[in-house]
Amino acid sequence: MITYYSQRAAEYDRIYDIPERQPDIQELHRLCGAMFEGLDVLEVSCGTGYWTQSIASSAKSITASDINDSVLQIARNRTWSGTAVEFRQADSYALPDFDRRFNAAFSGFWWSHIPQNRIRDFLLGFHAHLAPNAPVVFIDNRYVEGSSTPISRIDENGDSFQIRKLGDGSSYEVLKNFPSKDELTAAIEGIAHSVKVNLLDYYWILSYQKK
Repeated sequence: MITYYSQRAAEYDRIYDIPERQPDIQELHRLCGAMFEGLDVLEVSCGTGYWTQSIASSAKSITASDINDSVLQIARNRTWSGTAVEFRQADSYALPDFDRRFNAAFSGFWWSHIPQNRIRDFLLGFHAHLAPNAPVVFIDNRYVEGSSTPISRIDENGDSFQIRKLGDGSSYEVLKNFPSKDELTAAIEGIAHSVKVNLLDYYWILSYQKK
């Protein structure tokens, strides 16, 4: 997975150009721009900073991390004005000590790549960097037949996989889960409150406040 996303860096944002998804994409931009007004946001697995830009339209500051330097180079070269944005190379499963607790958090299109048996541990590690009652937002894909890349297999743990091809013809098997609304709410049971799940045609939005 790390190699795939590193090699995909230059092609990363093309997925957001699919014509039938544009109404949903615009709604996600609107929501990301509205949910973090005046807040100091921790973003993990930020990729090329595509969604970071939406958050930056209203956030006070953003500290965004990703394990791949190739995507961070693209993110750093975007135009940033008004909002303090810092990019850090870091493993989302083992975040560094930021010497602060953030009052908001975001991650886009990362949840689906977490093995189901690691989600709870990831969330606990993520939450450790947040202040009580910090709003948290995740966005990710729903599976839509005919639009989504077909699932190639499901393993013994219930994790699903896709075969992804890059522009150079190389092929990778990538873990990609499509959780239900009930699975999302179950994952944060006991560690969150004010939970909302918004289902768009092609994407889902999970928002809550950290306990």
